[in-house]
Amino acid sequence: MLEGKSVNLRVLERDDIDFMVDCFNNIDFWGDNPFWEQISKSGWMGHFDNPPNIAILTEWKRFIIQKKDGTKIGIAWHITNQPYRAMEISGFFVLSERGKGYGTEAVQLLVDYLFLSRDIFRIQATTNVRNKASQRILEKAGFRIEGTIRKLCFVRGVWTDYYLHSILREEWKEPKILTKTTTQSKHK
Repeated sequence: MLEGKSVNLRVLERDDIDFMVDCFNNIDFWGDNPFWEQISKSGWMGHFDNPPNIAILTEWKRFIIQKKDGTKIGIAWHITNQPYRAMEISGFFVLSERGKGYGTEAVQLLVDYLFLSRDIFRIQATTNVRNKASQRILEKAGFRIEGTIRKLCFVRGVWTDYYLHSILREEWKEPKILTKTTTQSKHK
């Protein structure tokens, strides 16, 4: 588990499938992002057991974002993009927990974790050009906008532009939040 000040990130478990189904099958959960197809609980179970076979991806790790009391408030993930040794991150929060500062902390936890545990030189993310809240989160976590990806996603019937954000290892320099993980603390 990645421990923050007000949120923790823990690896997605089979017991989290109901939470994923509730979130991912709620159109409002996606906001200005492309809708994923509606997937049943049994479909997610199959997806959990057999992740997509995408040739350019070598790692896809999903996390539950939870408050310190264990309340599940979001989902985050990172994907290794080969052959470039770069990571892409993404995440979403339940509607009632947006705008409370959890997003910035969750992104900082992921960034710290990835730069401390992987030999990568960059972490990137994309945001819908209209998604000002996610852009602020990434900026607070040290990301910079590199440019606009024109008509990247089909969102609510319209091809939509996205910004590409990144943070490089040399811009990160040191952990902002992550000082230990639950696994590390058990070994001391």
